[in-house]
Amino acid sequence: MGSNSYEKPDFWSRKAFSEGYPARSVYKLKEMDEKFGLIKKGYTVLDLGAAPGSWTTFLLRKLDGSGRVVSCDLNPLAKDVKGDNLVFIQGDLNEASVRDQIKQYGPFDLVVCDAAPLTTGNRTVDTARSEGLVEMAIWYAQSMLRTGGSFTVKIFQNGDQQGFLKTLRGMFTSARGFKPEACRSESFETYLLGIGKK
Repeated sequence: MGSNSYEKPDFWSRKAFSEGYPARSVYKLKEMDEKFGLIKKGYTVLDLGAAPGSWTTFLLRKLDGSGRVVSCDLNPLAKDVKGDNLVFIQGDLNEASVRDQIKQYGPFDLVVCDAAPLTTGNRTVDTARSEGLVEMAIWYAQSMLRTGGSFTVKIFQNGDQQGFLKTLRGMFTSARGFKPEACRSESFETYLLGIGKK
């Protein structure tokens, strides 16, 4: 994540650290949860591209010992991200062996993906990489979400947002784009949501 291009920690970053989250991205999930009621106690949740673990931490706190969070990333989670109901799988989400491991814990009530591609600064390359992640996340939602389940994934704007929304509208009773307040105003990221898998 090219965080070195942002000099001083802003309000959201400071708030995240003071509340014990590894990164500010947690407030994006919190806002979507407040608006769309994504997370309920007892849920089994899949967090794709989870490191360093802000979303996983939020999910664990929200589930409060109930349900299960299955997190997967190439990189390890921050040391203090832990819970009795947390399963962490380290590996490449596109590998069959990793998919098989994850599938054992499904079906899931909610699939979330806040993964960002390694950015190059080349908008075309970065957008294409972001789209690859979105396609991967949608594959997991198609394959492992239970009927009625929900899904959210980060996407870089000016990617194929409309095409992805069309796909999601076919899969979910409701699908939409959403830009949480905690996204930096200059940021090109937004989120796609699918609610109520058909």
